[in-house]
Amino acid sequence: MDTLTSTFLLPDQSFHAGTRGDVAELMGMVWQQIKAPVIVPLLRLSVFVCLVMSVMLIVEKVHMAIVVVFVKLFGRRPEKQYKWEPMRDDLELGSSAYPTVLVQIPMFNEKEVYQLSIGAACGLSWPSDRIIIQVLDDSTDPVIRDLVELECKRWASKGVNIKYEIRDNRNGYKAGALKEGMKRSYVKHCDYVVIFDADFQPETDFLWRTIPFLVHNPNVGLVQARWKFVNSDECLMTRIQEMSLDYHFTVEQEVGSSMHAFFGFNGTAGVWRIAALNEAGGWKDRTTVEDMDLAVRASLKGWKFVFLGDLKVKNELPSTFKAYRYQQHRWSCGPANLFRKMFMEIASNKKVSPWKKIHVLYSFFFVRKIVAHVLTFVFYCIIIPATVLVPEVEIPKWGAVYIPSIITLLNAVGTPRSLHLLVFWILFENVMSLHRTKATFIGLLEGGRVNEWVVTEKLGDTTKTKIATKAAKRPRLRIGERYSSSYSATFLCYLLPRPDFHFCLRVNARLHLLELWTGSYLFFCGCYDVAFGQNRFYIYLFLQALAFFVAGFGYVGTFVPTS
Repeated sequence: MDTLTSTFLLPDQSFHAGTRGDVAELMGMVWQQIKAPVIVPLLRLSVFVCLVMSVMLIVEKVHMAIVVVFVKLFGRRPEKQYKWEPMRDDLELGSSAYPTVLVQIPMFNEKEVYQLSIGAACGLSWPSDRIIIQVLDDSTDPVIRDLVELECKRWASKGVNIKYEIRDNRNGYKAGALKEGMKRSYVKHCDYVVIFDADFQPETDFLWRTIPFLVHNPNVGLVQARWKFVNSDECLMTRIQEMSLDYHFTVEQEVGSSMHAFFGFNGTAGVWRIAALNEAGGWKDRTTVEDMDLAVRASLKGWKFVFLGDLKVKNELPSTFKAYRYQQHRWSCGPANLFRKMFMEIASNKKVSPWKKIHVLYSFFFVRKIVAHVLTFVFYCIIIPATVLVPEVEIPKWGAVYIPSIITLLNAVGTPRSLHLLVFWILFENVMSLHRTKATFIGLLEGGRVNEWVVTEKLGDTTKTKIATKAAKRPRLRIGERYSSSYSATFLCYLLPRPDFHFCLRVNARLHLLELWTGSYLFFCGCYDVAFGQNRFYIYLFLQALAFFVAGFGYVGTFVPTS
């Protein structure tokens, strides 16, 4: 029987083996046929374009670094560039000598942080009859809405002039809420408006340090403070965010303020002159970056902006991978879409100088908001690995090694305490560049998710306490939001030199397929380089593939217990 079976099976197995061999041989022949006339020229063109973008980016980075050094060496502080005098009491006018300030706090189901933000705003030092706290609550959860209203009533009973405002829809999201808030009758008596997102906690002297710039400089329309992160040491993902955002504030905002009196409003921790806001056309919800939209329009009207790097406002970084992905989609898609919508308006504007137009269109939008995202993903995660498979295409060392190294070191300037995390920063930023590039093209082409707005989840102290008490419990089986069911857990598996800092990992409830596909591609290229390559890119390829796999399986960020 065995002999008979083998007699009948062996030819079949031989047939399949032959078929597989024929298919492999056919694929090899097709590859060789299209490689020289199609693949090689396209890859060389892609390398050339990426090298041009690399030069554009490094020139921009070095230019900004030189400006920052100049500002620091020569002490070009805002107080020296603009007139600034402390606000003083007037015995005759009394409190009427002070401008009336509106403080807006937009909220949406902010159960964990609403008390912190309302309390911080109500604690601002300013004449009590010259300040109005306006809580704009778009919460859809009736329980949370009742809690926020109760908190407002509690502060009102203490004599604080606080207004609790709601609306029957969420049209325009945050921009719609802010626009609706500006329509209230009592706002007509206000000179300036301060905006704090729900997780921001300003110091009591915030108004004393910002309002004088607006009072004494009638051409200044915006004063922006810097962000300080209260949870930067929560996990590796928050430390990496701190590095990127510190560079944004320390370098990008500083350069825009000192050289052009223009930068992108960060949407919070800033004071607007209401006249400037109204002249610019008020809040618009045509993109997901209503703050940047307003800043560009106000700048085109001739208003100047001041950035105060020494004034820091505490806030919270997103510490879950899901929240961070949604935030980065909005922050990448919105600017690209705004660039599409406002290009001609900026180019044809006659109120600002040609130099400022070039700065806004080329440096601010094109290089920083488009080229930086596309280059990071396409060049470092697609093109460089592809050259391993096509050795006929070579990348010069200055483009593959030197420029990325300089850019990385320049980015680390803003956060010296995290220099030892540069490798992690590079790998994770490359992973996130996948989503930023995708979002950028959605914004440029106005794709389906161009106006998607998901409020960034804040954990606050309450949820952090929950995490601490439940970390030791066995993870429960739960169903993923979009993909197959899995289990969740928290691992503290990597300790960095700081004893209070942990590398937090989690097994997410869903697989992120884009990361897994990209990781598989990088891993394959790395294996091919080990076997046949000569440029030793496999060291980078394996590390980057691992980073994509870690993100793809959800082993990143903080795990939040569901109950």
